[in-house]
Amino acid sequence: MNFGYLIGWIGAGIGIAVPLFQIRKLLKGKSGRGISTLTYAFLECALVCYLLHAIYIRSEVFTTIQAINLCTNGWVLSWLIRHRSKICV
Repeated sequence: MNFGYLIGWIGAGIGIAVPLFQIRKLLKGKSGRGISTLTYAFLECALVCYLLHAIYIRSEVFTTIQAINLCTNGWVLSWLIRHRSKICV
């Protein structure tokens, strides 16, 4: 395994952890106050583009992380939409 590939997987692991902190906060606080639904909507669009690009260049690291990020950030977005009366847009 070369250094670039290893660094890619380390970054992927860190990238997976990022939305987990947001999910924990949403579940624990039961409020999305201060979290922008629009930001997460645009993020989902960007992640779809990144995933398609990763598939196009045949990158295992980025295909994996983008698929996972689509799921985790999609969960956050769906939570924000379902609880929109408790958030600031």
